[in-house]
Amino acid sequence: MRIVIISVLMVLAINSCTSVKSLPKNNEWISLFNGKDIKDWFVKIHHHEVGENFGNTFRAEDGILKVRYDQYGDFNDQFGHLYYKIPYSYYHLKLEYRFTGKLQKGAPSYTLRNSGVMFHSQDPRTMPKEQDWPISVEFQLLGGLGDGKPRPTGNMCSPGTNVVYNGKLDETHCINSKSKTYDGDQWVKAEIIVLGDSLITHIINGEKVLEYSKPQIGGGVVNRFDPAVKVDGKLLKSGFIALQSEGQPVDFRNIQLKDLSKK
Repeated sequence: MRIVIISVLMVLAINSCTSVKSLPKNNEWISLFNGKDIKDWFVKIHHHEVGENFGNTFRAEDGILKVRYDQYGDFNDQFGHLYYKIPYSYYHLKLEYRFTGKLQKGAPSYTLRNSGVMFHSQDPRTMPKEQDWPISVEFQLLGGLGDGKPRPTGNMCSPGTNVVYNGKLDETHCINSKSKTYDGDQWVKAEIIVLGDSLITHIINGEKVLEYSKPQIGGGVVNRFDPAVKVDGKLLKSGFIALQSEGQPVDFRNIQLKDLSKK
């Protein structure tokens, strides 16, 4: 009898250890993009319903998450976003990006070598078909134009939101970072540390370039939204993470996240 009991306890212990090891540890980096497909993500493109990846805009090729417009024709304000499947609140996100190719015909001139990572975004399933941008905060990514003029990346833009910057509510749509300018098609490392509705930190190639706090709903830019969703003044504690398409081909890779909520 004793041998049987000991054997059962050993099996239970082994199963328990296996179960624990299969779970992510606190503060462990996880990959959001598996390099093979976008099954863990879902799409919302302006003029289209949630889930319709119009023109195969977002695609996985060669271990890279690519944003392309070769099946578009005229761009027609079809601004799009690719959302990771679950929302987050406290986390450290890091990825690499590079701009490539030419701006799609019909895309606004300001979107030249311009993309971004939206965070604390509304659930795209709450967006009407004709809503152009998600209510969110944008970690804006810009490439140099090769003209010798500074064009920082890792900026903050605020579609339907506001933030507190330098100690006061700042309703400016975009706040520039202090980053260097990155020309050409080089890969750039971008990181953002998001602490719920408190401090947000932007990092480019290992250098802190911008910091602000208290992201909240408010301001303009977003159009044709559901008024029940846009509650101005509401602090944003969590939301979805999304990669942007707005007319410029761009590549993303090594998209990783460390959940800081259990720290």
